[in-house]
Amino acid sequence: MTDVTEAPPRGIDRRAALAEIDLAKTDLAKTDLAKTDLAKTDLAKTDVEKAEAPPSQAPSSTPGEARRAELLRGPVLPTLIRLALPTVVVLVAQTAVSIAEAYYVGFLGTDALAGVALVFPVFMLMTMMSNGGLGSGVSSAIARAIGAAHKDDADALLFHALVLAVVVGALFSVAVIWGGPPLYRALGGRDEALRAALTYSNYLFAGSIPVWIVNFQAAALRGAGNVRVPAMVILAGALVLIPLSPVLIFGFGIAPRLGIAGAGLAFGLYYCGAMLFLLRYMASGRGGLTLKPGRLQGRLFTDILKVGVPTSINAVLTNLTVIVVTGTVGLFGTTALAAYGIASRLDYVLIPILFGLCTATLTMVGIAVGAGAIARARRIAWISTAVGVALTGSIGLVVAAYPPLWLTLFSHDAEVLREGATYLRIVAPSYALLGFGFVLAFAAQGAGHVLWPFVASFTRILIAAGLGWLAVSKFGAGMAGLAGMVAASLVAYAAICSLIMLSRGVWRSPNT
Repeated sequence: MTDVTEAPPRGIDRRAALAEIDLAKTDLAKTDLAKTDLAKTDLAKTDVEKAEAPPSQAPSSTPGEARRAELLRGPVLPTLIRLALPTVVVLVAQTAVSIAEAYYVGFLGTDALAGVALVFPVFMLMTMMSNGGLGSGVSSAIARAIGAAHKDDADALLFHALVLAVVVGALFSVAVIWGGPPLYRALGGRDEALRAALTYSNYLFAGSIPVWIVNFQAAALRGAGNVRVPAMVILAGALVLIPLSPVLIFGFGIAPRLGIAGAGLAFGLYYCGAMLFLLRYMASGRGGLTLKPGRLQGRLFTDILKVGVPTSINAVLTNLTVIVVTGTVGLFGTTALAAYGIASRLDYVLIPILFGLCTATLTMVGIAVGAGAIARARRIAWISTAVGVALTGSIGLVVAAYPPLWLTLFSHDAEVLREGATYLRIVAPSYALLGFGFVLAFAAQGAGHVLWPFVASFTRILIAAGLGWLAVSKFGAGMAGLAGMVAASLVAYAAICSLIMLSRGVWRSPNT
């Protein structure tokens, strides 16, 4: 009888063992596959974490990348002040140079001083266009390219700005040298004063190309968040020009006496030196941008000019407003003209402060918009505007409350003080509105939009210059009536600029 517990045949035992081995191999393969999937999942999580990490946490391999991360993630107000202060210092230094030059030229006589006064508005127009007009277009385009992490475009924009500076600078030189005589005659230049103006103008504007190159390179650096180098270059220029001008004007040692031509020559020599220094510095790449020749592209010129051209027109409109209002005040007589000149000079204290703040605003907004951080860009605009309103508003209220605090710095004539006080008591309280609109206009430029700032500036000139002239010449309004029109123009200016913050077209990512 057969035992039912008898072991199975040997062949069956071998097949079962092999089956168990195959099953074990299958389980091991599944385990390895699971480990691989887990590793891939961990790697994907790491990539997501890197992508979502704020720029300030990412390692920065270059100073330019570190600066971009700081501008995108740093606290708004301290960053704004850090960027604005060097530019304000630079503008104060430039003002000191202008005052010193006028002081030196004064020793040459009244005709020489009148000649410089005739040239000054044209020089200021060039400065405003190269710094705040087309220069704002350069800053805005580069800031937006850096914010979008398009380093190649930012470098290419620098080269395009250099080409544009050469072209515009040459055109400016030709236009002023060719059109100077009729222009200065129209402004009242006669005889020796006209000859002095032409001599000074020819030497000054012969160096227009270096001026545009230096100012465009400084604008490019500010757009990249580098305000230290432009400030150092301009401050060095002040230290050079203040002693160099009298040496060339009056002669010293081997330097001949050049008279008023020496003032223009000193200016040109400084800008030539500054141009060579900045070209070498930018070619090294140490400033966060690298200057290198490349193929010219229409889209990059367009990116600069779409902001720069309307902003330059705004600068022209601003100067035109001052000229027309001055002419209107002239209808009241010499005393009123002197009073207005003294009172409105306060604007030249406010503008450097505002411009320093606004260049910082433009850079920070441009980089934020380029990076798609629209909420941060709007926050920067609001905070900057609040700072601008606080600064200009506080100065305006103090001067409106006690006008002699400002007026007696320049005159003690009772009639001049009376007319000047009338103007300041009406206009000075609205300086807060000037600060409001001015800062918002630059914020819009940083975002690459200039429609509302242009409309606001055009409306301002229509009210202040157009309606102001009508009120005085046709309806017999006095200084109070004209001042009321100037104040009303600032109200309209601020109201239109406020639309910038309400416009969806301004505050949107360039990729949408």
